[in-house]
Amino acid sequence: MRILVVEFVTGGGMPPDALIPASLAREGDLMLHALLTDLLEVPGVEVTVTRDARLPPLTAPVRSITITDPRESWSLWEDLTRQADGVWPIAPETDGALERFSRMVEASGRLLLNSRADAVAVASSKAATAAVLAAAGLPVVPVWRVGAVAADGPPGNDPWVVKPDDGAGCIDTRLIRDQADWRGWLDEADRSGFVAQPFQPGTPASLSMLCRDGRAWPLTANRQSVSLSGGRFSYGGGIVGGMALSSALTDLAQSVAAALPGLFGCVGVDLIIGPGEPTIIEVNPRLTTSSVGLRRATGLNVAAAVLDLARDPPVPPQPVGRIEPVLLTLEK
Repeated sequence: MRILVVEFVTGGGMPPDALIPASLAREGDLMLHALLTDLLEVPGVEVTVTRDARLPPLTAPVRSITITDPRESWSLWEDLTRQADGVWPIAPETDGALERFSRMVEASGRLLLNSRADAVAVASSKAATAAVLAAAGLPVVPVWRVGAVAADGPPGNDPWVVKPDDGAGCIDTRLIRDQADWRGWLDEADRSGFVAQPFQPGTPASLSMLCRDGRAWPLTANRQSVSLSGGRFSYGGGIVGGMALSSALTDLAQSVAAALPGLFGCVGVDLIIGPGEPTIIEVNPRLTTSSVGLRRATGLNVAAAVLDLARDPPVPPQPVGRIEPVLLTLEK
């Protein structure tokens, strides 16, 4: 089986006239290498990747195609997609990148080893995700589009968290403590693509799970390392498998998959674990950074499990036994 893997940041997706941020390249490479390690253990799998010429070449035993001009990346990816049996994009939701890639693969008739484009379209918008999950009766943090709320901020008590509606990680995520902060933040730049949520106290966490056709197979509950400095949030990794996969979290995973039946393969759900029930922040319809530690935490070859789920009929993963927590840090 010929599989094309494209990690967007390191594989040619960044603008040609800008430096690739070292932090994003490192995070992308961590996910890429973890996936390649698993794929290369699957009998009969041949892997092709693309690689930005601004980065060191890959040493993994794969076919690696160097991209010297990122302006040509999409046309090259389309050609390579037609040559593959399956395509596994690792791309952010930002600027519609993951949705565009997913629709391109679907149009080609090749096997998409990621969530379906319609599910990606919903999950790419924090406001749309919250609306769908809330309509399904799930506990979500409310979301307001910045352009739809009054100049003195969203309803309710301060503080709020503001972020891009289609953002990934903690990029451009800020804490707004009061109305003066709100007005100052509005005046800094165009905020039409941003959303606001009430700040939710508790422990930042995530669920790593596999999905198909409205079903979920939870793998780990992860403790996230999210810091706040100067009003800005940053994500530094966490502990994969660092929290108990309780029945409440398992039920929540199943409910998210049922509400978004187009989710497929590796999916992450960001949560806040507070004194009451877990509250959903957002859904990541793709491989997430926590996937880097999944193999060590569970012993499961995640890529092989996704390929099994793609079969007709699907072969569900075996239940995960003992979890060995894995510290994941994004700092060098």
